[in-house]
Amino acid sequence: MNKLISELKRLYGGASDGQTRSMCLGFTRLKDDGEAGHWDRLCAVANALQADLGLPAPAVSISGAGAYGLWLSLEKPVPAAQAQEFMELVRAAYCPEMKAAADLGSAPVVLPPGLNHVSGKWAAFIHPGMGASFAGDEGLEMQPPEAGQLGLLEGLKSIDAAQFAHALAQLRPFASSVPQPAPAGGVAPEGLLLKDATLEEIVSFLHSKNIEPTFRFMK
Repeated sequence: MNKLISELKRLYGGASDGQTRSMCLGFTRLKDDGEAGHWDRLCAVANALQADLGLPAPAVSISGAGAYGLWLSLEKPVPAAQAQEFMELVRAAYCPEMKAAADLGSAPVVLPPGLNHVSGKWAAFIHPGMGASFAGDEGLEMQPPEAGQLGLLEGLKSIDAAQFAHALAQLRPFASSVPQPAPAGGVAPEGLLLKDATLEEIVSFLHSKNIEPTFRFMK
């Protein structure tokens, strides 16, 4: 079986009958955001998910059409309504200026990598340290290398049932009070790089995964 498909199934597959194992928090530019406001918002939320709620590092993606995504993997399926509640609580707590997430029941999440047929660009998982470089053009002109996509996913962990229950319990009482997220690049546990990585750091990361970088795919 294709290794990338196998890894996508490990993290995000295996749910049906109104249940899901995957959640995607989408980040688009808002009025007065500037070019990279949505990226800064993603970084703040990603830090909060780890530092405040104790969750594993999510995957980061570009949509191919003007948005970033944070992908959360659940170890066990939960009802889509509960996943929807979690995403709405995160939005209300950390980025209330954003619109509510699309209904999981009527708008199934489409996993990267894939071609966005409207923009003609590719959605893909990205190294978080490269996120800011995509601001204003959140897509790839060419299909991303399979080995690179695999390398970005294979070290990720799913949220176990106890972690998910704990995060929900923390969010429910405080959603209306809008707690301040952890500073981007500040106190997040090791695992998600939320600063602008140097070229040397990115190459080192890829080499640690036995991936030889193909820079024509990088912006």
